[in-house]
Amino acid sequence: MPKLLTTEQMAEFASSGCLFFEELIDEQTNKEFLDDIGHTSVENVESVQTYFDNIKSTSSIPRIPAGTPLKDSYPKNSPLEKILKNEVVDGAIKSLVGSNPLVDHQALHLTFPTKYFKGANQRQMSQQNHQDSTIDPRSTFDIQVFYFPTEVTKEMGGTRYHPGTHLRVVNEFGIAKYQNIKGQKSIVCKPGTVGIFHNGLWHGAGVNFSEEIRYMFKVRLQPTEKQELLWDPEKKYQPLPNRALYWSDEVKEVTINDILMRSYPWQEADTNRLDKINVVKFWRLLTGHKKMDVDYWLTRIENELY
Repeated sequence: MPKLLTTEQMAEFASSGCLFFEELIDEQTNKEFLDDIGHTSVENVESVQTYFDNIKSTSSIPRIPAGTPLKDSYPKNSPLEKILKNEVVDGAIKSLVGSNPLVDHQALHLTFPTKYFKGANQRQMSQQNHQDSTIDPRSTFDIQVFYFPTEVTKEMGGTRYHPGTHLRVVNEFGIAKYQNIKGQKSIVCKPGTVGIFHNGLWHGAGVNFSEEIRYMFKVRLQPTEKQELLWDPEKKYQPLPNRALYWSDEVKEVTINDILMRSYPWQEADTNRLDKINVVKFWRLLTGHKKMDVDYWLTRIENELY
């Protein structure tokens, strides 16, 4: 049975644009996945290009036409089917994009140690910060499931990402010149970790300074149903009332509204109010409560009297 996300986890996704599940996939499945893609020891890799070519020609991962239902995409009992049917991953997918999502695309992302670039007389560079899908004008959103079959150390240059950026739409590589953004994080994780990103989250791969190849497999999923209270089958969620602003007693208990209204280091003190407004709009979409508000952000600008 899928473990649907909690309301707190949904609020975290609405606020930050990402969720992580550490060491979720077992060691045997991780090994099966690596075997499927033709993984070999780093000593046996001649060059970046030959390794990619070998993987493409020998990997047993199926070629999936864009728009194929996820349920029809991976062979039964294959490593990727096991990963995506894991009760936590399956529950997160169902909570965010529903019961019958489509596969937009899949991709194997590899970053190689420095010696391969030196051997080819190439400059080793990090991937630019970017936001996927410039052409995507929807309020409906896709998710990207990131799976890490091996350990990712700090030296391996795990994916940089910027929590809270998913609702700030930019031209795809329009942020490429910003190589370091205040509050950015880099993925450092144990084998079998799974991350789920909103398709708008700003991110980019780091430089691999280790002696090992870094692996990440991505599957982008698109919904086919309304993304409303998918994690709450009994539709019991009720918004909290507005709080007193600025002149209020401190409350120690962390509420859903506290999660939603979290600020991030890269946000400016005043214009981050625009980000908070976008989070409230996103929460309205997820909950179906079209007039709900948090801290009066939207109500005060919807007060049209004429």
